[in-house]
Amino acid sequence: MDLLLQFLSNTGYYLADWRHVCMILVGCLFIYLAIAKQYEPLLLLPIGFGILVGNVPFFKGFGLGIYEENSVLHYLYFGVTSGLYPSIVFLGLGAMTDFSSLLARPKLMLLGAAAQMGIFFTLLSALGLGFLPKEAASIAIIGGADGPTSIFLTAKLAPHLIGPIAIAAYSYMALIPIIQPPIMRLLTTREERLIRMSEPRRPSKKELLIFPVVGLLLCCFLAPASIPLLGTFFFGNIMKESGVVDRLAKTASSSIIDTATIFLGLTVGASTQGDVFLTGKSVGIFFLGSVAFSIATASGVIFAKIMNLFTKEKINPLLGAAGVSAVPGSAREVHLTGLKEDPTNFLLMHAMACNSSGVIGSAICAGILWSFMV
Repeated sequence: MDLLLQFLSNTGYYLADWRHVCMILVGCLFIYLAIAKQYEPLLLLPIGFGILVGNVPFFKGFGLGIYEENSVLHYLYFGVTSGLYPSIVFLGLGAMTDFSSLLARPKLMLLGAAAQMGIFFTLLSALGLGFLPKEAASIAIIGGADGPTSIFLTAKLAPHLIGPIAIAAYSYMALIPIIQPPIMRLLTTREERLIRMSEPRRPSKKELLIFPVVGLLLCCFLAPASIPLLGTFFFGNIMKESGVVDRLAKTASSSIIDTATIFLGLTVGASTQGDVFLTGKSVGIFFLGSVAFSIATASGVIFAKIMNLFTKEKINPLLGAAGVSAVPGSAREVHLTGLKEDPTNFLLMHAMACNSSGVIGSAICAGILWSFMV
């Protein structure tokens, strides 16, 4: 009987408390949204299952938990805390990105820059709510709607907040179909949503090859701390555009980014142990994250409307919402919103131009914040 009682006291059923149960329910919700609703399944499914893994109660000191040295999960988590996984993800993103639409209409880059306003507004808000400067900078980057960038900056400035910030960033990326359309409709008239974009020109091969080189030098000279992200991003892109290393480009855009995404999602989810994750700060992070994402969306739309005051060729203001770097979710949502007004108005390629510039913009902002806070 003593052995039986000792065995039972070592089980997760005995060690579990309400915090573990809450997080397990959150993990199940993520899995449901990924499978049943297909909200960003490549992100939510690994994260949701990781939450389940991380919230199985166990005795401390057994080398099982993600925060215990020499555990398997701890070694896998090193890719998060070191910034390795985000850099690999950016390599794959670069190998999948086509800058043709951006080079065809360079002024759309301004919408990607305008959407970053959510980052700096949220930085001030977080400081006002009492977060430390490094914590505030890590929370603010959620406004860029870029999970890997959020994880990278948080790993450098506030590693104890990686769990809640990553979950907040990826949650809002997955909820783009719910968050962005009401903001777009609120800030635009039907006439503006019906604006048709002219057919863009086709950039030359030489332009597509020169852009990653020039982009790397301009961006990284401006914010050297963005080298780990933008260096791999532009490298992946020039591999794709060069046409001489197709095997490397395909590997970067498939096997490598998929592997990094699996381990990134699983370990980020596992880092949300109930006794570590459920704090007052986590609630504040989720609130500020929603504010950051909403302001970023609104900033892009409003800036597009301002640009229309000074340009002869009008821009559909919906494109401003794609200035956040949630690739390709926000571009797809802009396209679908435009189709609801006019089934023949195709905005996807134009939105992808804003989307890709948003990726670059959020990485630059992360580099600037990192350099200021260190």
